[in-house]
Amino acid sequence: MKEFKHFNAYSIEEAVSLLGRYGERACIIAGGTDLLGKMKDAILPAYPEALVNIKTIPGLSYIKEDGGMLKIGALTVLSEIAHSEVVRSHWPALAQAACRTASPHIRDMGTIAGNLCQDIRCWYYRNQNNRFSCLRKKGGRCYAIKGDNRYHSIFGGSVSGGCLAVHPSDTAPALIALDAKIKTSGRTLDARDFFEVKPVKTTVLKADEIVTEIQVPEPAAGTTSAFLKFALRKSIDFPIVNCAAMITLKGDRVAAARICLNAVSVVPYRAAAAEQVVMGKSLDEAVAEEAGKAAVSEAKPLEHNKYMVAIARTLVKRSILACVGR
Repeated sequence: MKEFKHFNAYSIEEAVSLLGRYGERACIIAGGTDLLGKMKDAILPAYPEALVNIKTIPGLSYIKEDGGMLKIGALTVLSEIAHSEVVRSHWPALAQAACRTASPHIRDMGTIAGNLCQDIRCWYYRNQNNRFSCLRKKGGRCYAIKGDNRYHSIFGGSVSGGCLAVHPSDTAPALIALDAKIKTSGRTLDARDFFEVKPVKTTVLKADEIVTEIQVPEPAAGTTSAFLKFALRKSIDFPIVNCAAMITLKGDRVAAARICLNAVSVVPYRAAAAEQVVMGKSLDEAVAEEAGKAAVSEAKPLEHNKYMVAIARTLVKRSILACVGR
């Protein structure tokens, strides 16, 4: 690794000030499970001049219910969320997503904010020593279009020219399905509006902005949620496809539905067509199957990732049924 400056921030204001001083030449570090690997492999065109450590900011690690809302501090590690009785009881999709992220050791280090803000995993983008100067590095093209695209987007690309790298977070689709908000040092955003695709960027965060809190509303009466993930291994692996669903029943019919896939598109993919299918209906195998088909009706798979369409369809179906105990 090359030399860099390291600052311990002791308040949100100090962190924002340090980030503002260095701009795009600085990076935030908390758990470091994503950033340190990127630095060691020198995957980016520019090496960070400074790291701003926010683990030293007090009061950013907590799970609490406040005013009918679940509030989670940005520095709360994934293992705490996965094992929290409060989260598991009322917001099970989030607990299940946290439990399926990476490995036990990484869950003990990785934070909820870090999991949301993590960088893409495309093997061209991540190749050591910046061997492929791709679109996400302000380079010339997306190498996955004609190359190995087994784990790339099945819903098209973004960035001029068509970057096809998928968003890899497990907690992101759960938070979107649960209608969460993400509070930063300067604003509060709906979780669905937090993600974007730009060079060396997966979120709308400004260079001097940090996540401070996750806010999840109390589910309405008759609401359940579930998260499912397909990966080659149960531990360590990033998702090939994951899916979160939140279903509200009034009597035996669906009064509200939110379904979100991830690892299938450049940002978490809200399956609005699947939601429309289940609305007002009594859930059974046939309805869930129809919703799964609707979720992938606009899929445009590449040469090597057609299999992901079937996985996404099945996970939507199973996540819906899991919400009603089937």
